[in-house]
Amino acid sequence: MIVVTGATGQLGSRIVESLLTRVPADRVGVSVREPEKARALADRGVRVRRGSFTEPAGLAHAFEGATRILIVSVDRMGEETVRQHRTAVDAAVAAGARRIVYTAQMGASPTSRFQACRDHAATEEALAASGVPWTSLRNGFHASSGLDFLAPGLASGEVALPADGPVCWTAHADLAEAAAVILADESHRFEGPTPPLTGTEALTFADLAALASELTGRTITRTTAPDDTFRAHLVAGGVPAETAGHLLSIFTAAREREFATTDPTLSRLLGRQPVPVRALLRERLAPGPSGGQPFMRSR
Repeated sequence: MIVVTGATGQLGSRIVESLLTRVPADRVGVSVREPEKARALADRGVRVRRGSFTEPAGLAHAFEGATRILIVSVDRMGEETVRQHRTAVDAAVAAGARRIVYTAQMGASPTSRFQACRDHAATEEALAASGVPWTSLRNGFHASSGLDFLAPGLASGEVALPADGPVCWTAHADLAEAAAVILADESHRFEGPTPPLTGTEALTFADLAALASELTGRTITRTTAPDDTFRAHLVAGGVPAETAGHLLSIFTAAREREFATTDPTLSRLLGRQPVPVRALLRERLAPGPSGGQPFMRSR
């Protein structure tokens, strides 16, 4: 059995859907914090069990009988995040999993300027020490994050963000399909970290603003906001100071080209070219159900 954690989240749900096109539903299990949100999966024959990275006993039940377990990283940063990941790794080992797959990020390193990448590196250390074969999916930076940063500028005509560098923005759907391919087909086996799983181009926010100008027919200008100004703006808007610092570190890391690498591995896994950022931006700009002005879709 293949067990996927976080199966009601943005990435995990897509992974399960792609997996179900490759293996029978009775070979798929999900570990979710709120099983009622996965009722539709249960109706299709997927094994649904409650599991939380903060409750080892529950994970033992959720992981029971699994040969491959996908640990979808939590959407937080810092020491507590790494502790939760270690709990999930320990539970997978105790369950007798023959392979653990983990969703990391390109640029994962203990010396990264981005906290999430340091967290991923610490989790990979736990995986390496587990004694179980493991694969860490070095996913390209989620394109939805870049488009969320861009969104206010689409309304105002000015993308005012800290200085950045090229980032290989990559679609959730493509990363989910690649994860499903690796889980379902053991011929696609990676020992340890994969090469970066990325789209084919690395773009700056100046590039994204130019694309948005082209697609909307309006002039959208990229301007540089000082780091301190950006952080203060986030905090004034209600973002906790620590989180604001983490968000700023995305730009700090991008300036050092931590997310600039492009690699053909994702294309090979998909058997096609990844979805380009232009197409993702065009989708974001699509008219709403009632027509009229373009709107920005939520994540």
